[in-house]
Amino acid sequence: MVRKSRSNQLFHEYFEEWIEVYKEGAIREVSLQKYYITHKHLKRLIPDLKIIDLTRREYQLLLNRYAHTHEKQTTMDFHHQVKGAVLDAVDEGLIPVNPTRKIIIKGIKPREKKQKFLNQFEVQLLLKELNLEPQLNWDWFLLLICKTGIRYSEALAITPDDFDFSKQILTINKTWNYKKTHGGFEPTKNVSSNRKIQLDWQTAMQFSQLVKELDNDYPIFIKGRPFNSTINNRLKVICRNCDIPMITVHSLRHTHASLLLYAGVSIATVAKRLGHSNMNITQKTYLHIINELESKDNDKIMSYLANLI
Repeated sequence: MVRKSRSNQLFHEYFEEWIEVYKEGAIREVSLQKYYITHKHLKRLIPDLKIIDLTRREYQLLLNRYAHTHEKQTTMDFHHQVKGAVLDAVDEGLIPVNPTRKIIIKGIKPREKKQKFLNQFEVQLLLKELNLEPQLNWDWFLLLICKTGIRYSEALAITPDDFDFSKQILTINKTWNYKKTHGGFEPTKNVSSNRKIQLDWQTAMQFSQLVKELDNDYPIFIKGRPFNSTINNRLKVICRNCDIPMITVHSLRHTHASLLLYAGVSIATVAKRLGHSNMNITQKTYLHIINELESKDNDKIMSYLANLI
């Protein structure tokens, strides 16, 4: 009787309960919020659909409705989140047959991608335009990301204790929850994100002076609540003044990686420096650069082989 009653439960209600039972406290707050956003979509798209009525056809229709206003990759992410709850409902006997088998992922045409990174000449122009005052400001924040490739939330969480100036090393082992009013430290994105990044001597020397009188345990860039838009707007002003492509703070991370790849640094080293969980992520993200470098390598190989005789 209990099982029959639960089968008649609305699916979006089941999904919300599923998040509370299996996801709260088990995943990062940022990831958790994505699940709750998915729940809102379910409530809007299938407000009256009961668990027992979630057939393969109904599930495909759900994805189709979602895909009508989202790109294919976003629809795939939506599917993966919902599928987790659906498979648990199957295991519980609430749904007789897995309705997610052989589904088709659709989506609207992706928007034209903006340039994700700057070249070396553009980076040099950007760095010269930074207003690097004797006290820490957002321009120092931009410089640090450009020099290290760390994530936005990782940069916000940096404290004086994270620097080892004698070895010129910056330790990344936490993030800052900038989406909450009062912020707070949180774990990194994954285990691989816990890493030590080598700093160039100039950056190490600059920051050793900037943080020497600050609280060792408190984030060096946090003065009130930081807003992503504030920092991105500052970066836009700098890009406009330099007459270089408009990019975002996250693009500075891509810029850092691309410059290292063009400089001949191995994919494995770049992946480790960025905190990627595996090299496949790095290869996929920077495939166009890797292909370009491989083409140049092939020219070198052919030239070398031709000169052997």
